[in-house]
Amino acid sequence: MDYKKSKAPSNTVTRDVQELWKSTGNIYESVAIIAKRANQISVEIKQDLSKKLAEFASYNDSLDEVFENREQIEISRYYEKLPKPTLLATQEFLDGDVYWRDPSKDGQEEEDF
Repeated sequence: MDYKKSKAPSNTVTRDVQELWKSTGNIYESVAIIAKRANQISVEIKQDLSKKLAEFASYNDSLDEVFENREQIEISRYYEKLPKPTLLATQEFLDGDVYWRDPSKDGQEEEDF
């Protein structure tokens, strides 16, 4: 996923709390969902960055081969400029792009009938 094209802001913004709990009915549940999604995004970004930087790995222990690599610097800058995982997760949650369910409530709905 290209997180650079996300509608998420790159800086912290003030959110309307009522908008956050609309879909769950509970602000704490919404925050927990956003936190879990932010952790998933963080892991995805870290794996992607590690994979790209592994291409530049040098297995020589020689100090003579230490030099500045432009491509490596550009990749690092790209990832530094990405919005933070919490901002991405919050935007996804508000856009309705995050799938979530509460297993404890799934069984209750069937018992009520």
